[in-house]
Amino acid sequence: MAKSVNKVILVGNVGQDPEVKYTAAGAPVAKVSLATNERFKDRNDQWQDRTEWHSVVAWQRLAEIVGEYVRKGQKLYVEGKLQTSTWEDKQSGEKKYRTEIVARDIVLLGSRDNGQKAGREMPDEQASPEPAPAVADDDIPF
Repeated sequence: MAKSVNKVILVGNVGQDPEVKYTAAGAPVAKVSLATNERFKDRNDQWQDRTEWHSVVAWQRLAEIVGEYVRKGQKLYVEGKLQTSTWEDKQSGEKKYRTEIVARDIVLLGSRDNGQKAGREMPDEQASPEPAPAVADDDIPF
């Protein structure tokens, strides 16, 4: 069989504070909603905005980190894989589907203020690098 790839990379904003629960075996699992946005021109040359919501699941130590440091409104970089679950609804008997991103890596983006507003500070945190200076459109060589 040929090699296949199941990889997702998202950069978006957290929709609500994460929910952390524990499995019966004691493994932590965190769930967080992430919004990505795109802007495009429609057929009438009008700008349209589209928001896509993603369900992100983190396990083990990554789940604990998400629960401790991630808050609503923060910008996140998420790398992981797509995973679809199926189950039968107990009330209707219908087959239900859920597709989630199972996170392998999560990076908090943006200013350090986001975490500090929630009264938390990352351990062994270094000073954030200065943001890159804005580049005027005239300086782009194309």
